[in-house]
Amino acid sequence: MARLPSLLLLPAVLACARNETRPGLVVAHAGSLAVPLRAALDSFSAATGTPIRTVSAGSVELARRVTDLRDIPDVLALADEEVFPKLLMPEHVRWYVTFARNRMVIAYALHARHAADVDSTGWWRVLSRRDVEVGRSDPALDPAGYRALMVLQLAARAYDEPGLPDSVLARSPARNVRPKSSDLIALLQTGALDYAFVYESSARNAGLRWLALPAAINLGDDASAAAYAAASVRIPGSTRADTVVVTGAPIRYALSIPSEARNPAAAAELVVFLIGREGRALLGRAGLDVGITPRVVGDGAPPAVRDALVAPTVRADTAH
Repeated sequence: MARLPSLLLLPAVLACARNETRPGLVVAHAGSLAVPLRAALDSFSAATGTPIRTVSAGSVELARRVTDLRDIPDVLALADEEVFPKLLMPEHVRWYVTFARNRMVIAYALHARHAADVDSTGWWRVLSRRDVEVGRSDPALDPAGYRALMVLQLAARAYDEPGLPDSVLARSPARNVRPKSSDLIALLQTGALDYAFVYESSARNAGLRWLALPAAINLGDDASAAAYAAASVRIPGSTRADTVVVTGAPIRYALSIPSEARNPAAAAELVVFLIGREGRALLGRAGLDVGITPRVVGDGAPPAVRDALVAPTVRADTAH
């Protein structure tokens, strides 16, 4: 009996020892991936004994931390696949794999002014009213920010309302702009904002109401890719001295392992897990739309990553 306390402590001691002998991982991810990734990362960590530290920010900001500050994570998961070729390839990243999709929506809480008047045919008129506060994220830091501007451009064309973007943006001054779209959720919940342009998964996970936008403008429909390309936004480039033009396209999340990652072997294990059946099932249950086939772009992806590519595990209409 005297040995019982020490025996009870043995599993914890072994777990600690396992974590100490296995190098940890740093996963930098888009803010909208914070909730969906949580269960998947916890599951991987528990199964492998790999400690994981996460860093959350706008995808463009995360890319600039790599290019400007040499702050290099082991895995980089972004809300726009185009951030990789436009800002990171080939110097910092040689390949990436797409793994999920999303749609832009207009989220709002119970207290939102004029919520009863919001519908899919005249929503911009409500968002243009003088007593309304509209939120969005910073397009220089976050893809949801430039996608909000694209939605407005596409809506202006779809509804033949040339003044639509300016009238809505007049209700979204600098005080209503945040570094990443997930920062807007709390402002909606507390009443600081009436409406905000966010991803559908973010609104769903936060328990907010949202207006589903038509496929022609929500950046979530593959069949509308050609129409989306009519929208574009210029943002700061890989250095502060240059700029790049981002063109409208169906929303695709992507991840990669930077060329200078400190723990590439364990990072590859994690990527394989996330794009495999178990990881994608966990992401889907956490509200992310995984109803696409993962696709590798670029050269140099670990063989295990290419081998792990699987077909969608959840029907596209139920994957979110």
